[in-house]
Amino acid sequence: MDKIDIGHHISQRYNQELEEIRNQVLAMGGLVEQQLNNALQAYSNRDAAMAEQVIKDDYQVNALEVAIDEECTQVLARRQPAAGDLRLIVSVIKTITDLERIGDETGKVAKMTTALAESGNNSEQGIEIEHLGNRVRQILHDALDAFARTDVDAALKVAQEDIKVDREYESLMRQLITYMMEDPRTIRRSLDLMWTIRALERIGDHSRNICEYVIYLVKGRDVRHISLEQMEEEAGKR
Repeated sequence: MDKIDIGHHISQRYNQELEEIRNQVLAMGGLVEQQLNNALQAYSNRDAAMAEQVIKDDYQVNALEVAIDEECTQVLARRQPAAGDLRLIVSVIKTITDLERIGDETGKVAKMTTALAESGNNSEQGIEIEHLGNRVRQILHDALDAFARTDVDAALKVAQEDIKVDREYESLMRQLITYMMEDPRTIRRSLDLMWTIRALERIGDHSRNICEYVIYLVKGRDVRHISLEQMEEEAGKR
């Protein structure tokens, strides 16, 4: 497992600033993870009240993004970081952007849950969608763990799992399209479910992005927009 050292500066205050930023990112990640847990629980139980609370609480995620972004800007201006420190700040800025977007996608799951709760219809794909949601929840957890430990191996495993998420998503989309073609009365409900699984698939993508930033942070390699095999090669794991 690869590690980085953010406590190596002569200035103790600089060390503290970097550690505070890192801890704030983890706090933001924990909040986003809890929001996703609540949204998935609301979906499983068709709990419109819990779903509405998820939507209302999104402002907390947005506020943390703004606060952390400002802290990073201040460090860039005061410290003029280079090498690993600069990669850390860049990685943090990109990570919080993806966390904020995960919060947005979680809100979409909650909104669709309220619509499904109001319609009173149960989906034949309910079990499959819950399975997809649980897989995505684990991917987000593992991505945040990889960031916390700057663990390249763990980051690569998340990228592997995201491929499985994409396959499940595509399978569910095909099922829903088939249902709409066979019975037009299912179109509205199926569209709500499509938006739900699309949001879950996007959460998987954003979690993978976070892991790409971990590899960039540790290895100094930009592994965006390349295949898993190429990513493993850039990370020195092949």
